[in-house]
Amino acid sequence: MTQPDPDMPCLFHHPQRRRDFLKVTLLGGASCILAGCRSPRSTPGTVPDFHLALLSDTHVPGNREDRYRGFSPVENLQRVVPQVLAAPPQGVIVCGDAARLEGKAEDYQELRTLLDPLAAVTPVYIGLGNHDDRANFRQAFPKPPGELARVAGKHVTVIEYATVRILLLDSLMFANKTPGLLGKNQRDWLAAYVPQMTDRPIVIFVHHTLNDGDGSLLDADRLFALLEPHRHVKAIFYGHSHVWELGERSRLKLINLPAVGYNFRDQDPVGWVDARFHPDGVTLTLRAIGGNREQDGHATTIRWA
Repeated sequence: MTQPDPDMPCLFHHPQRRRDFLKVTLLGGASCILAGCRSPRSTPGTVPDFHLALLSDTHVPGNREDRYRGFSPVENLQRVVPQVLAAPPQGVIVCGDAARLEGKAEDYQELRTLLDPLAAVTPVYIGLGNHDDRANFRQAFPKPPGELARVAGKHVTVIEYATVRILLLDSLMFANKTPGLLGKNQRDWLAAYVPQMTDRPIVIFVHHTLNDGDGSLLDADRLFALLEPHRHVKAIFYGHSHVWELGERSRLKLINLPAVGYNFRDQDPVGWVDARFHPDGVTLTLRAIGGNREQDGHATTIRWA
């Protein structure tokens, strides 16, 4: 059974008090969701699976009445949290655009309130996208000592498990401006860090899309050039487009996560992804709560190249 590493970067995690256990169990519909109670699939002598809940583009506003395209981001996250609690994962990743538009302080206070039931039982890792504000985020989610990579001007998190090493990058360039940028400091850190960490697969999380669009990650080509020679880097997960889509480039698997807050097109699902990382790949199950729900519950296994 895999226990969270006490030195792993847990941005937002409150150990659950015993007297609160029954309340959270009823909310999540799970019989045992305290940190450490999970039993990843494994056999003696093998590396256990690592179970994560993947959320993106929550777009939580400070005003709970805020709606877009008929969706309420607050109500959507309120629906997702009990589903995640019932899973239950060993961690949660929010892949950017945690806040509604400008990353206001009140947005993050509301987000923290909504995520608190999850943070009571499992680490919640939050990446930054173009609708976030780095200073306001850090005020609402203070950085624990030693849990962030030393990248000047960026908020980069390393998540260590026996099955996989996750790098949660920061592509925020300007709040409420569409394009994203890793920047030289972050690319230099990756160039130095990645070649040294060959003991297990690495997967990357970054908010922005990776095509050549004007609103995408502006240094995406440089990111691919940096990562492609290192075969232990297996995949890039991203959000931004509010689309659920799987692809591949330069042997790297690409996973575009759906949005929790709302979709841009009726054909796309709104929801989250249940991810089980194996030593040789990952199984992804879509949990759609709105939009196009045709693929809700559909699982896809991706094998590392």
